[in-house]
Amino acid sequence: MEKHSEGGGRRTSVSSHILADPEDKAVSFDEAVPFDQQATKNLLRKLDYHLVPFLALLYLLSFLDRTNIGNARLAELEVDLGMEGLDYNIALAIFFPFYVAAEIPSNMMLKKLRPSIWFTFIMMAWAICTTLMGVVQDFPGLLVCRAFLGVAEGGLFPGVTYYITMWYRRHECGFRMALFFSAATAAGAFGGLLARGLSEMSGLGGLRGWAWIFIIEGILTFLVACVAYWVINDYPKTAKFLTHSERTEVQRRLKDDRSSLADEFDLRYFHQAIRDWKIYVHMFITIGIYTPLYSIALFLPTIVRSMGYTNERAQLMTVPPYVVACVFTIGAGYGADRAGQRGIFMMTFELVAIAGFTMLISSGRPAVQYVGTFFAASGHSRPAPTGIYPLVPLGVAWNGNNIGGSLKRGVGIAMHVGFGNLGGVIAAFVYQSRYGPRFFNGHGILIGTITMSFVLSTLMTIYLRRENARRDKEAAALGKMTLDDYTQEQKDEQRHRGDYATFFRYTI
Repeated sequence: MEKHSEGGGRRTSVSSHILADPEDKAVSFDEAVPFDQQATKNLLRKLDYHLVPFLALLYLLSFLDRTNIGNARLAELEVDLGMEGLDYNIALAIFFPFYVAAEIPSNMMLKKLRPSIWFTFIMMAWAICTTLMGVVQDFPGLLVCRAFLGVAEGGLFPGVTYYITMWYRRHECGFRMALFFSAATAAGAFGGLLARGLSEMSGLGGLRGWAWIFIIEGILTFLVACVAYWVINDYPKTAKFLTHSERTEVQRRLKDDRSSLADEFDLRYFHQAIRDWKIYVHMFITIGIYTPLYSIALFLPTIVRSMGYTNERAQLMTVPPYVVACVFTIGAGYGADRAGQRGIFMMTFELVAIAGFTMLISSGRPAVQYVGTFFAASGHSRPAPTGIYPLVPLGVAWNGNNIGGSLKRGVGIAMHVGFGNLGGVIAAFVYQSRYGPRFFNGHGILIGTITMSFVLSTLMTIYLRRENARRDKEAAALGKMTLDDYTQEQKDEQRHRGDYATFFRYTI
């Protein structure tokens, strides 16, 4: 039995447990001596240092470039392009169907090609689209640019999420995904400050302030894309920043964690993903989270302005909620990884996010409403740090942890994120100007979507606990208490079953 290594490399034998090393040395995982605790910590720290910061920068730029239209709106975008009625909402919504359509094909291309090539390509593409939004002359031109921006950006979030699972064990992914996704909160904070400054360039070169927001931010993204190819490391087995023994250990840890499940490119695993009901439950959990996520990202400046503040003041007041959300997003990911659980964290965060939107809908006092934006975006320090933004990396990690097999996991993550991003279409019409300044309809809709996610998260947690208990009971009856009790031949027999293999246990 043979398989292709990541990125279409040479063929290797599964039964021998040997992968090709870039130095043309045989790496035997069965013979490799595992690192001790301190050496493992040093290895993880080394991976974090070389991988996470640049990934976070990519997502910061991605989120900044898709949501800066909210800041451009406060810099007279609608007036200059002759937009009226629901035109702004349509401009927001058109991005997401194209974004979603690109996600599954993009993750399959990422599996087929090298990450350094694919990420660089899509990054340059969306940088060009963002820059062109600064020179559009009318509303149809804006729609075309937003549609192409959706296609270009569609592969980044699911791609990076999948990419992280190629380097870290399952219960190490959540914290790294939280670090990566915290860039979205940083983009919100940084975007408000940057937009405030760039809007002062109005008149320069005959362009208005909103145009400079798009142009400068697009050029910034393109400059980073120019170095991305050399900065992004493709796979552990080719990582030049790792020593020979470190490359062996990273691959050994992944093989041990993934329980010898299938890793090759085979369309049967695509079909397994689209037939797995658990992924569809996660998709509905996610759309209930992403709808308020994008509502906050796209309309927070509008919501704050509706409290009675000026455009300039509203731009600056969007910064603090994002800063707090960033802190709690990272803290939540770290806590969930340490606990080895996701479900209970999801449910807790969802409850406090509901509390935040309840504050927005129930009070007309600006101070109470503004505090509500902190709860909705990040939560409060008592009794638990929760809110919408921490839920995103938690949910992706939870779904990814419970999908066995490399390609199925890539497709399943793309399905999860793709369907969730359809929430952006809903979000585009949640806060319509005619319902301002209190936006009862919008806040009510978001309370409803988060409540749906809470119910489904609860049911999924109960199911996974019961299924793990059932598998434990059956394994005990066969005298197989741990994964080590299975022979390699027994593991190989079930390697194509993914998370339905009898030795696989779900993250609850």
